[in-house]
Amino acid sequence: MITFVLAASVLIGVSLGILGGGGSILTVPILVYLAGQDSKEAIATSLFVVGVTSLVGLVTHAKAGRVRWRTGLIFGSVSMVGAYGGGRLAEYIPGTVLLIAFALMMLATAVAMLRKSRKERPAKPAHAELPVAHMVVEGLLVGAVTGLVGSGGGFLVVPALALLGGLPMSVAVGTSLLVISMKSFSGLAGHLAGVQIDWNLALAVTGAAIVGSLIGSRFAGRIPQETLRKAFGWFVVVMGVFVLSQQLPHGVWASPLTWAGAGVVGSAAVVWGAVRARRPARTAQPAPDAPPPAVDAPEPTARV
Repeated sequence: MITFVLAASVLIGVSLGILGGGGSILTVPILVYLAGQDSKEAIATSLFVVGVTSLVGLVTHAKAGRVRWRTGLIFGSVSMVGAYGGGRLAEYIPGTVLLIAFALMMLATAVAMLRKSRKERPAKPAHAELPVAHMVVEGLLVGAVTGLVGSGGGFLVVPALALLGGLPMSVAVGTSLLVISMKSFSGLAGHLAGVQIDWNLALAVTGAAIVGSLIGSRFAGRIPQETLRKAFGWFVVVMGVFVLSQQLPHGVWASPLTWAGAGVVGSAAVVWGAVRARRPARTAQPAPDAPPPAVDAPEPTARV
């Protein structure tokens, strides 16, 4: 079984290296369902594994110029505060509740990533940095999630940097590794007050994940931005559904009310997406239909 665990752990590093997140999304299920750890021990161990692996993957991205140091350090420092507080609070919350919350947040983030990927948003220049106020608010929230559910937060950090900050996806991926490593260790410190870690297993999984991280980092800069964004979104959907299916009782899945509710939510999401998809088209039409500026512009005289 340990061989299977280590083989699966390589995917943790590959995910972090290519996507800048997803490490803990894989680590927690691997430790719970393959290694047999209880949820709280798995959450604490995942923070160590993801933190170390992210540091190693960061080196390759930094050499390629895909890290915004100011953004990452400020975002990460603020996130460490939230992560430590979330780690201490997690001691008083049942493990099943934490994993269900983990899965729901993954699905919400995935929906945001996939929805935004269909609308082209201009990326900021390579040297652009996020406003400090945005980084403080988002850093505290993402850090608290990290500490509570044992997630390095890449599935939240990458969308924050790419969607809200407008950074190129590859730069968001590289910068997220810096943030993830900082707040993973902070969250781990909060968890260690009430959880014992099997360090032999933690080090073995970390070693395998580092190998995967080195592999993934080499491919990160060669994948198109939009492909990377969509891959990240669908990856998080699959893992979120899996974790949720494992934690919710069978009676919930068998209940007609569950599927009726899912149908209502899905239909509402489709209608809302269709309505929002029409809005850019309506606002974009007046620009070409505004002939006065185009006619008044003395293009012929400019050419002469």
